[in-house]
Amino acid sequence: MRPACPITRLLVALCLAVLPVATQAQAQVPFAGIGADRSVPVELSADTLEVDQAAGTARFAGNVVVVQGGLRLAAESVRVEYATAPESGRNRIARLQAEGSVTLVTPEEAAEADSAIYDLDSGEIVMQGGVVLTQGGNALAGDRLVIDLDRRTGRIEGRVRSVILPDSRR
Repeated sequence: MRPACPITRLLVALCLAVLPVATQAQAQVPFAGIGADRSVPVELSADTLEVDQAAGTARFAGNVVVVQGGLRLAAESVRVEYATAPESGRNRIARLQAEGSVTLVTPEEAAEADSAIYDLDSGEIVMQGGVVLTQGGNALAGDRLVIDLDRRTGRIEGRVRSVILPDSRR
């Protein structure tokens, strides 16, 4: 058997070195523009508001906009779930459930989906249904996007499709 030429060995070594990075890049997406400070106040505006004190929920409907620091979420409706803060005994927002033409925008990224859940306690945003994420000139699409605000990372799941522009076209 003939030994492999140095160029062939180099190409095989490069392919093996790049493979784990490419696999990881498909699973994780950096989110530089999303701040992790969940202590910043949450501002909500909408056309209508319905409050259910007994259930500890509120439903904002019609042109809903939610802002927290540099994070902006818009949707047709948002259900707010409240919890009692242990240190103060006051109500606080624990979770937001957005439905209908959901958009999430930061200074660096924009994402669209059919629905989203923002868990303020865990710092996780889950967007589902026809997800499209744009970062600069690049675009990713899938069925589900999970964003970890603390780590500033995201993961796209379900038949992921991407368009990545070369540096010269950005």
